[in-house]
Amino acid sequence: MSGYVAFDAEKVIDYVTHLGHFFAEGETLSCYEFGDGNLNLVFRVQDTQRNSIIVKQALPYARCVGESWPLTLDRARIEASVLRRHGEICPTTTAKVLHHNSELAVTILEDLGQLHILRGELNQAHTFPQLSQDIATYLAKTSFYFSSFYLEPSEKKALVTEFTNPELCAITEDLFFDDPYRDTERNHFPGALQASVNTLRHNKALLIEIAKLKAQFLNAPETLLHGDVHTGSIFVSAEQTKLIDPEFGFFGPIGFDLGSFIGNLLLNYCAQHARIEALPKRRNMQVYLLDCIASTLSGFYATWLKLAKTQTRDLSLQAEGYAEYFLTKVLQDAVGYCGCELIRRTIGLAHVTDIDDIEDDTARLEVQKRALQLGEQLILNANKCHTTEDVYQLIISFVN
Repeated sequence: MSGYVAFDAEKVIDYVTHLGHFFAEGETLSCYEFGDGNLNLVFRVQDTQRNSIIVKQALPYARCVGESWPLTLDRARIEASVLRRHGEICPTTTAKVLHHNSELAVTILEDLGQLHILRGELNQAHTFPQLSQDIATYLAKTSFYFSSFYLEPSEKKALVTEFTNPELCAITEDLFFDDPYRDTERNHFPGALQASVNTLRHNKALLIEIAKLKAQFLNAPETLLHGDVHTGSIFVSAEQTKLIDPEFGFFGPIGFDLGSFIGNLLLNYCAQHARIEALPKRRNMQVYLLDCIASTLSGFYATWLKLAKTQTRDLSLQAEGYAEYFLTKVLQDAVGYCGCELIRRTIGLAHVTDIDDIEDDTARLEVQKRALQLGEQLILNANKCHTTEDVYQLIISFVN
C-alpha cells in the first residue's frame, strides 16, 4: 500500500494482514476505531485469541477542528521516533512501537488496554502508588540522556534537527502562551468567568513572565521532550505506568514536561472541590495529589542530580555546583509552565474533563476561578523557588 489514504477499519485489517507478522496466518481479525483525542485515528485490531495491537494514523488536519486546520503528517514520524528514543532509556514506562510507516503516517503500538487512562482514574478518585516515582524517573532519565550534559555537541545538534517540529510547536506556542491572554475564537469559557480572564490579561507583571516562559520554550533546546505530558497521555495500573502520544516532541526546556504533569495534577486537585462532596474523602484525594507532586519533584531532582554527578560527559558542565544551579532554573521553569497549563486548560481551546464534566454550573465556575488564580500565582512566584521544597510550599500556600 503506497500513497497516503485515511484508514477505516477495513483498510486497517488489510494493512495489518499484508504486514503478516502480528497475527497467525489465516486468523480472523476484528477492528474498531476508538480514538477520542484531538488529532488522530486510533484503531484496535484483535484476533479470535484476543491478541491485539493498536494502529494509530495521523490525519492531515486537526480532528477536533476539521479540515480548516491542516497539520503536517510528519508528526507521526516524530511521535514514533520519540517513543523509540525514550523507550531505549525508559522501556518500562514508554509505549512500545512495533511498526511505523512515514508515508502513511501509521504507527503500530503495543496494546495497553489492560491499563487505564490516568485522567479518568483520577476523576474517579483512584490512586496509584507507583505513579510519582515512575514519572519522576522517566522525566529525569529521558531529559538527562538527551541533554548537553550527556550527548556530544555534534550528536545533539543532529538530533535537534531530526526532531524539529515547527507545526506542532506552533500549536503549543499559541495555546499555552498567546491565546489565553487575548481574544480569539479558539478560547472558550463561560461569560461569568470574563472578569477573572480580564484580570489576567491586564496583569502586566504576569504578561512579562509569560513572555519569558515563551522565549525559553522558543530558544532553549535543552533536551528531547515528550511535549505533551498530561494525564490523558499516561496509562496506569497499580503496578505500571506507560506514557503515550509524544507527537508534540521536540528539543525544548527540561522544565516543560515536568511542569505540564504537575499542572494536570493541580487541575484535578481543583476539580475535586466539586467532584467529591464528602470532606474526608475529598481531603484524602487532594492529599494524595499533593504527595504525588512532592514525590515527583523530589524523585526527579534526586535522579537527575545523581546522573549529573556520575555521568556528565562535558568537562565544563562537571564544574562543582553547576548541576545544582542548572536544576534550580529547571524547577523555576517547571513552576511557570505548570501555571500556564492551569490557565490554558481552563480558558483556552483544549479543556480537561476533570473540570468540564462537573455538572453543577456554579461549582464548576468556582473550580475554574481556583485554577486561574493558582496558575497566575505560580507564574508570578516561580522565581522564588530554589529547591523542590520551595516549589511544594509555594503550591501549598495557594491551593487552599
